[in-house]
This record gives sequence, structure tokens and C-alpha cells, in this order.
Amino acid sequence: MILSRYERMIARRYLLPGKGEGFIFLVASISLVAVMLGVAALIVVMSVMNGFRVELFDKIVGLNGHAVVQGYNGQLRDWRKIAAEARALPGVTSAVPLIEQPLMATYQGRVEGVLVRGMHADDIRTNATIGQKVIAGSLDRLTPGSRTIAIGARLAETLGVKLGSEISLVSPQGQATPFGTVPRIVKYTVGAVFEIGIYDYDKTYVVMPMEDAQTLLLMGDSVGMIEVNTVDANRIGQILLPLAGKIGGEAVIADWRSLNAQLFEALTVERVAMFTVLSIIILVAVFNILSSLIMLVRAKTRDIAILRTMGATRGGLIRVFVTVGTTIGALGTAAGLVLGFVFLYFRQDVVDLIQFVTGQNLWDPSIRYLTELPAKTNPVEVVGIALMALLFSFLATLYPAFKAASTDPVQVLRYD
Repeated sequence: MILSRYERMIARRYLLPGKGEGFIFLVASISLVAVMLGVAALIVVMSVMNGFRVELFDKIVGLNGHAVVQGYNGQLRDWRKIAAEARALPGVTSAVPLIEQPLMATYQGRVEGVLVRGMHADDIRTNATIGQKVIAGSLDRLTPGSRTIAIGARLAETLGVKLGSEISLVSPQGQATPFGTVPRIVKYTVGAVFEIGIYDYDKTYVVMPMEDAQTLLLMGDSVGMIEVNTVDANRIGQILLPLAGKIGGEAVIADWRSLNAQLFEALTVERVAMFTVLSIIILVAVFNILSSLIMLVRAKTRDIAILRTMGATRGGLIRVFVTVGTTIGALGTAAGLVLGFVFLYFRQDVVDLIQFVTGQNLWDPSIRYLTELPAKTNPVEVVGIALMALLFSFLATLYPAFKAASTDPVQVLRYD
């Protein structure tokens, strides 16, 4: 929209407070602040929700793979053949055998439920989710037969153990006696402590070499499942479809969607709900722009009539008031973008400050899964939010602009 010189001059004067127009300027300022807060809130919330999904997906899938092939009886005896068939499929990047079994861990009278994970030593070291999150010790200490394990940081805190401590793992699959089955209790040395960043994993996971897990659980040469990764997690069903027909009588395939369906569905629903609710803030701000422009038109009725008698066209007046309202919306949108990005950059500091001031734990990882507030900004969403705010601001200017353009100078100036 191209403005002439006098139209730009009038629009500039209407944007600034005149004598006796302080209230109109106050309403316009409130509109600008409301647009700023609405845009900032949408950017922050959508970025945090995206961060939640990305962090959970990366860490859950990084630890559990895109899919797992599980035996019907909890064991895969012919796992080498199944793993080879999986690796031969186009699109499959890895097929890793592993064992997962819930057990009990004890240390100096403290007892905690744990999830024992057995993996080949090389797979443990090359697993990015675990290997890059070691905060104490070294995964190189986990060798077959060494009875050395790696545990999560929260589990180490709960049991009160440190590097070199010996904890006992209790397995119900022990020796049968005339008085019943005697649980199997084996001591292991803590050789490494990791912190993945998901509370449930850091609180329960115990990682050990595959051979030690097979010995502890009396599984012989069998494994519990095969973890499969592909080039595209969203096409996991299509990629593994040929494998499903070959293992129909031995195992079942469960992908990341079915294993975490409730969690990711809840995140999607909450994301849509938060976007809808916070969009109302921008809508309220737009109504403030509408009301301020209506008041401005009423206050400038005589000026508008004089401009009409001097040759100002209806289209020129429409452009002036559309420019005034859209400028308020644009300034609010720009300020909202800056405020949103600043808040995202200092998000964890803000959370820590609020916790310090209030004395309340606002980010309990046992409830919120992750140990820190995540964020991942989607440029497409940011552009969409900015365009939405500008569009609403533009639409709010149409009625006042046409109202001003329809002013009859004869009726207004009749008694002047």
C-alpha cells in the first residue's frame, strides 16, 4: 500500500498523541503491548512444546530405537537370524540385540526398582544417548565378566552410591528348592554414571554387558528383543513390513508410536489447545486496536471533514487509518518477536529465578520427564504467528477506515 506525501504526514501525526488525546494514545499503547505479549507468549509456548516433543523423541528413540522386535515369551532364541534379516532391509540402519528386565537393586539397606538393560559392550559405547551423557566414570569399564555396570544419576542419588560402590541386583529367577524358588542376588561394581535428561530413565536404568545380563537372568544365549533403527522414523511401519511377515510366529514388532502413543498424543493435544487459548490474547489486542481507531475517528471527525473539502479522497483516508492501525500491530508484533526470543534464551534462568523467589519447585523432573525446560523454535511457526498478528491488525482497521472515509463534510461543518 503506497501512501502519498500528505497521507504519510497525516498518518504520522495520528500515531503520536495530540492535545487532549492522551486517552486515545493510552488505548493504542495498551493495544501495542497486548499484541507484543500475545506474540511473545505464542512463540515461547510453541517453542517449548516443540522442544518437549523433540527432546523426548530424540532421547526415547535414541535409547529404545525406532522399533523393537520382541519375542512372545520374552526371549528371542534365533535372534541372530532375525537381526540379519532386519539389517538386510532397505532403510534399516541398525539392528541391535538387547535384554531389558525389571529387577530390584539394593545398597546398604536401600531398595529401588530398576530396569536392567543388557547390551554388547561395543553397542553400549556407540549408543549416543548413553555414551555422550556419562557424567562420572567410563563406559570402557563395562566388559563381559567384569561385573561392572553403569547406572542413571537419579538412581545413584537415591541409593547413595558413587563410583566403585557395589550394589546388589535381585532377580526372582533363581534356583528351585523344596521351599520354593530362591531369588538370585549378584553384586556389581558401579563403573559409570550417566544422566540422559529424562527422569524416569535416570531413575531406573542399569546398563551392563549382554553376557553378564544373560548370566544374571539365566537366559543362556537368547536375548529379549532387537532394537531397530531406520532412515525415517515416520516410515517405520512401511520399512519393517517385509520383516513382520517372516517373524509372525516368533515375535511381534512394536514401533515408537505404539510404545509411546499416549505421551506423544497428549503433547499434540496440549500443543493445539495452548495455541488456541493464547491466540485469544492477540484477538483481544486486535479489538483494542479497533476501539482506539474508532475513538480516533470520532475525535478527528472535524479534521477529516476539512481534509475532504481540501480534496482528500475516500481511498486516501482509508489508507491513512489502515496504516495507523497496521503500524500499531506491526510494532507490537516486532516487539513480541524480540521479547519471545529473549525469554527463550534465558528460559531456564527465568525458571530458576522464579523458583528462588517463590521457594517452589516449578520444574520437578519426576513430573515433567525432562530435567530442564526445553525449547526448539520452528521458523515456519514464527512466521505464521507474525503474519496472523499482522492480518488481525489489518482486519481491525477496516471498519474505522471506511467509517472515516464515509464522513460527510457538509453535515460535519454545517454549523461551524
